Amino acid sequence: MDNAIWNNRIRERTSDEGASGYLTIDLGAIRRNYERLSAAVSPAKAAAVVKADSYGLGATKIAATLLAAGCRHFFVAHFCEATEIRPHLSGEARIFVLNGLQPGNETPAAEAGIIPVLNSMEQLHLWSATARAFDRRLPAVLQFDTGMSRLGFPPEERAVLAEELRNNQDIEILFIMSHLASADDADSQQNGDQLSEMRRIAEEFPAFEVCFANSGGVFLGSEYHGVLARPGIALYGGAPNNGETNPMEPVVRLDVAVIQTRTVPAGARVGYGATYVTKTETRLATIAAGYADGLPRSLSDRGAVYFNGVRLPIVGRVSMDSITIDISTLPAGTLSLGSLVEVIGPNQTLEMLAADAGTISYEMLTSLGHRYRRQYR
Repeated sequence: MDNAIWNNRIRERTSDEGASGYLTIDLGAIRRNYERLSAAVSPAKAAAVVKADSYGLGATKIAATLLAAGCRHFFVAHFCEATEIRPHLSGEARIFVLNGLQPGNETPAAEAGIIPVLNSMEQLHLWSATARAFDRRLPAVLQFDTGMSRLGFPPEERAVLAEELRNNQDIEILFIMSHLASADDADSQQNGDQLSEMRRIAEEFPAFEVCFANSGGVFLGSEYHGVLARPGIALYGGAPNNGETNPMEPVVRLDVAVIQTRTVPAGARVGYGATYVTKTETRLATIAAGYADGLPRSLSDRGAVYFNGVRLPIVGRVSMDSITIDISTLPAGTLSLGSLVEVIGPNQTLEMLAADAGTISYEMLTSLGHRYRRQYR
């Protein structure tokens, strides 16, 4: 789409003009991505990972959108995230806390119907004590470590756990789960190793169903799905598998406004530390976003933005609130105060920007700041 048309559409959607940047979040695309993932894991169900404010895009709005799309299982990382989205979901929706509960959160979690993922014997004992205090069984999920060495019951505790569960009448185990460490690499041997370990665990705990696949795991095959998959990045348009065509629909577009343009002579130093020096007369533009807005310093002298399909390289260091770009390839006068350039969009995917920054799409999304005017489509 022509930048002038897009800029007009952006400004038509906002109540007032003058924002330094516009982050457009397509709720329809999120819904269609959820439907695509649900179809891919059927007859299993698809949950939604909405932790970190739905990867920085707004958990309350997105959770409500996914609820309307049929999602009934939502995963967050921390208890505080669960309490934020609980009022926006119907009572039939289940909210799971991946990190489990910190001591002291058990009672409010039980009162709110929030379900912990139990990662240790200590968390299990605290939740059991809470159930006894409420004089009713409380639901929970058990997480096992299948080779990531991060969270979950380790192999050496499984026999003790099995014995304890035989005598535990306080907790209703809804399912067991683990997390794939290398699912974004379909060729990784670790995927098969973790699947084999998960199968051993399922044999040791045959009374419980399995939740296993994350975004990448959805596309590894049905043996990874279990009864419930829990995609995250794929919901938000990120590529679930490296090196393969992204099957997901883009969700975000980021456009940032120009502050100033200028022409500088050969030998001009640009930005902090004079890391970039012009070789010829150069036309520059400074745009109104920087590392405080989630565009990391590592984009300095290597990333780019776009205007009408033309790549405009970042020159000099990314500052806290601004970035300088080389606009010499555009006709003089094309950009001026308030013009919008594309940072994420049809010409530059989230993965392309992340690659230039030397990071991953997850970090880029969750870092996008709140100084942009956020617009939900």
